[in-house]
Amino acid sequence: MVREALGWRLIASAAILLGLCLVFWRPDSAGAADARRQTIVVQTVEVGQPGNTAAAIVPFHDAIYETCAQSGASNCLSVGGVGYSYDIGRLEVTVRQWVKFLNTADPTGKDPRHLYDPSESSTAWPKYGQIDFSARARDGRHYSVAYPQWADKPYGFANFLRAARFANAVENGDLLSKRTAVEGGVEVISYRVRLSRRTEQGMYDMRRDRRAGPTRAKGAGFVIPSQDEWIKAAYFDPNGGGTNSYWKYPTNAGTFGSGETDAPSSSVLDAATGDVTNSSTQPLATFHVSGASAPSWCPGQVTPQWRCQVVNPFGIDPVLYPKAYQGSLGTVGQAATLGPWGTLDQGGNAVEWTDTITPSPFGNASGRVWRRMHGGVPNSTAYQMWISAVGLQPQANPLFTRTYPWLGFRLGAVRSPR
Repeated sequence: MVREALGWRLIASAAILLGLCLVFWRPDSAGAADARRQTIVVQTVEVGQPGNTAAAIVPFHDAIYETCAQSGASNCLSVGGVGYSYDIGRLEVTVRQWVKFLNTADPTGKDPRHLYDPSESSTAWPKYGQIDFSARARDGRHYSVAYPQWADKPYGFANFLRAARFANAVENGDLLSKRTAVEGGVEVISYRVRLSRRTEQGMYDMRRDRRAGPTRAKGAGFVIPSQDEWIKAAYFDPNGGGTNSYWKYPTNAGTFGSGETDAPSSSVLDAATGDVTNSSTQPLATFHVSGASAPSWCPGQVTPQWRCQVVNPFGIDPVLYPKAYQGSLGTVGQAATLGPWGTLDQGGNAVEWTDTITPSPFGNASGRVWRRMHGGVPNSTAYQMWISAVGLQPQANPLFTRTYPWLGFRLGAVRSPR
């Protein structure tokens, strides 16, 4: 697992050195009249064909096998097999949704659960700062989207514990409406949910965070997808396309063994808004093509614009900083390339957490709970979108969370109502 560990550790090191779905309804204890509890809409798609065959992969190798025995590798993993139908978020959780969660879960702005860091502000980090904080604001309004352009970008400063608390707030919230509609040829279920302030129990018992890591406490409800659920939604073709019914990328079947030559095209982002401007080019994903400029933008309100090229919360040298922080997150869904089940942006944009716990690459001595991640990022090349790119990180690494602005997640749901 050398490349597996190195792939993600190198990404983290560069940043450090250079710096959603069943709502299991029940009334919230605070009551529906509490204005500080805000409302979000979560969209999901169904992933069916329970009992599908898993894919055998060797981490970060450009190959797929029918069985691990066929691979001949000791670190081979069987991934993507799921024995039940489930839902997964059509999109990544956005900054707008996260701000509503912050103002609900932390109405006084005291942040006892470490849901926010000053490096997320537009003042501290003009290019990547998504969320501003005001200590003087009234309760339930301390957090705000830094600039309007950020509202529909993926929230990019998530660690797993933050993601799990978001899932609990949705799981414990009030289901206000449910609507099913066909969008772009895909059946999408939209849940309108009033968030709960109860974040410490629900689907995940956060009291386990330091001992063994929170795991699913129930068999039904909102979840962070597992590695197998995430991979099946991103790569398993119910129509039998690809190789052994699996795609190489979440955007296209690709050809195993051809390196990055079969990758989708890369998004071009509007320089002032981060909107995708080349969605007519398909398949498409927001990632960094080798030898080309990474997708990038700076909020048009930042003046002068050179501040996006040099100002950062870590004091990184102005010459080194642009080399370390090249890619930007694009507006969710605008790449417009559907995965095999109708999801968007599982390839590129933010790398996404799963709730699958995996052994530490350093052995038991690490003293941390490690989780699997997937999806690629705008500052990394196409190999990070391969089905075999099964990255891993500690579920809560404060330094990594502060310095790596491409960490996102989407919700899933098990035993969703129909």
